[in-house]
Amino acid sequence: MKSSMIWPALVALLCSAALAGCSFEPDREIWEISGPVFGTQYHIKVALTDDEGRLENLAGGITGVLEDVDAAMSTWREDSELSRFNRQERKGEWFPVSDPLFEVLTEAQRVSRLSEGAFDITVGPVVNLWGFGPEARPDQVPTDDVLAQRMADTGYEKLELNAGDKTIRSDFPLYLDLSAIAKGYAVDAVARYLADAGVEAYLVEIGGEVNAHGRKPDGEVWRLAIEKPVSRERTVQQVVALENRAMATSGDYRNYYEADGKRYSHTIDPATGHPIGHRLASVSVITEDCMTADAMATALNVMGEERGYAFAVQHDIAAYFIYRAESGFETKYTPAFSSFLID
Repeated sequence: MKSSMIWPALVALLCSAALAGCSFEPDREIWEISGPVFGTQYHIKVALTDDEGRLENLAGGITGVLEDVDAAMSTWREDSELSRFNRQERKGEWFPVSDPLFEVLTEAQRVSRLSEGAFDITVGPVVNLWGFGPEARPDQVPTDDVLAQRMADTGYEKLELNAGDKTIRSDFPLYLDLSAIAKGYAVDAVARYLADAGVEAYLVEIGGEVNAHGRKPDGEVWRLAIEKPVSRERTVQQVVALENRAMATSGDYRNYYEADGKRYSHTIDPATGHPIGHRLASVSVITEDCMTADAMATALNVMGEERGYAFAVQHDIAAYFIYRAESGFETKYTPAFSSFLID
């Protein structure tokens, strides 16, 4: 699982509208709304008539959508729904949650079952132990005994969901961490807001996770880059075309640290409690919604190159793998991904 994103309370979003392109129709343009959120940045492109007032209204609405997600799902806010569940003292009691949080938990559990635990939102205590969460980075690598103690309080099957009244419970002291799925949900939530506001073409991107709808004013599909998994620079590995689809990427090349000459990735294998150590450097997944793509990319990243690829093919998942080889990086993709590639 990915480590917790840096989710401080949302600062005032300085949304700016800038001309990002032009079109064959003189009254249509692509405008961008951007700002800081969840410890990263969001960039939203919308095709609108030249209406500054409408753009400002959209920017304010987007701020509200993102604040709602943060208030429900952040592990960095003590007053969030998720934080209140994580620290409740009376275990075993049903805990009411909002519809958005229940939706994310339901999808998280579905992906956990499908991936046989490669995706697991209960692994947060182990993520924190390795220094990738709200807790301070450890002075030394966790011992086997300490790791075993933390692992005892993990396991997605220990979380119960009641769809009838949108409540959750556990007999165990679970600590839920939604960092590997909530950002994708936030992308989808903004996309739904734009669609409801009558925006016919848009591209929503938060920290590299994207949801694209419609086409640009010139009739072209949205083109996005899959990054080469190197930490020293930002270069393009592959360009893909998206229309009414979402894409998320999980990799170990941005968030890691080294200790005693060994590299520790922020992605934790829920089965072992250790950071992943295989050849897979990055995997990108395309689905209809970004929440699912986000979770599935993490699951495939945990599985590794061979197991992850076989799983993606078996379940007809559009996935693009970048893995380390002797000569540098090599790539492979599933048949379902091929239609999105741009030469």
